[in-house]
Amino acid sequence: MQPAGDIEIEALKADSFGRIALMQGADGTRFVRRDLRHVPWWLRLPAWALARREARALRRVRHLPSMPHLLCWDGRVLDRSYLDGAAMHQRPPRGDARWFRDAHRLLQRLHRAGIAHNDLAKEANWLVLADGSPGLTDFQLAVAGPPRARRMRLLFREDLRHLLKHKRTYCPEALTPTEKHLLKRHSWLRDAWFATGKPVYRFITRKLLRWEDNEGQGPKP
Repeated sequence: MQPAGDIEIEALKADSFGRIALMQGADGTRFVRRDLRHVPWWLRLPAWALARREARALRRVRHLPSMPHLLCWDGRVLDRSYLDGAAMHQRPPRGDARWFRDAHRLLQRLHRAGIAHNDLAKEANWLVLADGSPGLTDFQLAVAGPPRARRMRLLFREDLRHLLKHKRTYCPEALTPTEKHLLKRHSWLRDAWFATGKPVYRFITRKLLRWEDNEGQGPKP
């Protein structure tokens, strides 16, 4: 049961790994709740592992702006702070070079904290906040590690490449020659994922769980 005084304002997403809702606490503060209590028994372990990974990442970014902060994680329910904004595909930063510069700086701060987001190809994980600035959400697949480690540097580069892909879509005129060159380069980590992990991921998410991979909006109706 949810704590007394907590009120659900709106269901944001529901999939096989939990239900996400916008909540309001007894003090009037809004927050986002990921509830695993109704996850099918055969998916409880991976759902718990993803939520735990998100909790770990949110603890490490608690000092960073424009990202949710962990409020509570008890193994079944994860509460994180609410960011007032819209997903990139809902409010595209079209032609907004400043938004992409700020997004790059935000990503650099995340990486300096030793966190690779690892899921920035999805536009739903990039936010355009109420003041027009960029934000990040959904840290279920985030990876933590020493920023100087080779594996982390490869993951950081993939994070940046995904941001640049969005920039190519919405603000191509602002791409620099260096950024265009980076878009053409593929790391061995990315190539290995597309050759091995990606087909398995697509089969599980699209065939078994019936997700829409590009937007992460949960099961099809």
